[in-house]
This record gives sequence, structure tokens and C-alpha cells, in this order.
Amino acid sequence: MGLQQFEQRLERLVEGAFAKAFRGVLQPVEIGRRLTREMDLQRAVIVSGILAPNSFEILLSQADYERFGSFVEVLAGELAEAAKQHAEDENYVFLGPVEVSIGWSEELAKSTFVVSADFVEGDPPPPSWLVLTDGTRIAIEEEPITIGRLPECAIVINDHNVSRRHAQVFRDGDAIIVADLDSTNGTKVNGQSITRLRLNNGDVITVGTTRIYFETTQQDGLE
Repeated sequence: MGLQQFEQRLERLVEGAFAKAFRGVLQPVEIGRRLTREMDLQRAVIVSGILAPNSFEILLSQADYERFGSFVEVLAGELAEAAKQHAEDENYVFLGPVEVSIGWSEELAKSTFVVSADFVEGDPPPPSWLVLTDGTRIAIEEEPITIGRLPECAIVINDHNVSRRHAQVFRDGDAIIVADLDSTNGTKVNGQSITRLRLNNGDVITVGTTRIYFETTQQDGLE
């Protein structure tokens, strides 16, 4: 699925200003196939799932690099998206953000290329918390925080206006997301009903009659 979407996006791109870059022998989808193959070959089973490399260096011949021209940066971005989609399709996890760099080597002949893959840890996400009205602070880490009436919920609220599994707060990359779990009475953020929303520092989540405050140390806030 990831490579298919990659090819479809490239088809749209080459209809425009980058068309000339694809008249040679080397096709970008070949690079995409090699990149995802490296992910499959280097994957490793860890406690949290199947770990795949997230940092890729691609070397082209000088002729191909110059032929692609300004398309190189666009191609790097598309390859990163293809890697993310492949990871999603295969249930892979990463140590950090996906990064793709493209350069050239005078040792490579035209239409040949090298893909190097590595595991690179990303910076830890900024600490974030849910703060209850009694002052209790619950750190938002890798495991989703479920809010509801059930005893197994991370935040248990004894309120007949609250569903058994009412809402969930979880990390999505650098973002913190709150999502309503098809509750009977809905979930609000800052007084507005939501189904799924990225939280900003100081937001107030309302579940039933209970208010839960979101705090993060990220200086620029979350958009």
C-alpha cells in the first residue's frame, strides 16, 4: 500500500515541472522499493513490537543526482512518507522520526544507487500531563490514557453522565490527542464538543461534569 501510494503521488508530480527528471533509466520507484526492502531486511523484534530502521541515506550517481535537480528534496519527502506507510502496513515501530537524505557519489555509475539504513533515536517528547481537579497529575507516556467509569480505566470517574469507556488521550508523534470513544454524552475541550482533537497547553477536557486539565512543557505549544 505504501509503495502504491508513493507511485501515485509521483505520477502526479511528473506530469508537471519534474517530468524531464524521469526520462532517464533510473526511476524513483526503484529507490522506494529498495528502501522498503531494507526496512524488511533489518527489522528486529523488540518488546514493544517490530523495530525498523528510520534513518536512510541514499547515494546516486552524479549524473542522476544532477538530472533530478530540484526534485531531490521532494523525492526525499515522498520516500519518508512511503517508509511511514510501509511501517504502518507491516506494524513496524521506529526509534525516532523518519529521515531520508539524498546525495551522490562519483564512484557510482549512472542508474545505480546505494541505500543505507540505520536505527536512530529521536529526541524524547516533551513531558505532558493530565491534571485532575484534586491536583493529581498523570503523566502522558506511550500507553494511551482511557477515561471512563470502568475500574480498569486509567482515570475512573464515578458519574452516570460518563460512559464506561468515555474518552482516550494518547501520543501521536509529538502531538497529544484526545478522542471521544463514542460516548453517550460526548467529550468537550474548552466547552466545544469534539470527536478527536490535538491538545494545546492549558486546554480543559470535560467528561460528564468532570474537568481535566492538559499541561505540557513544550515551549511553542502544540498546534
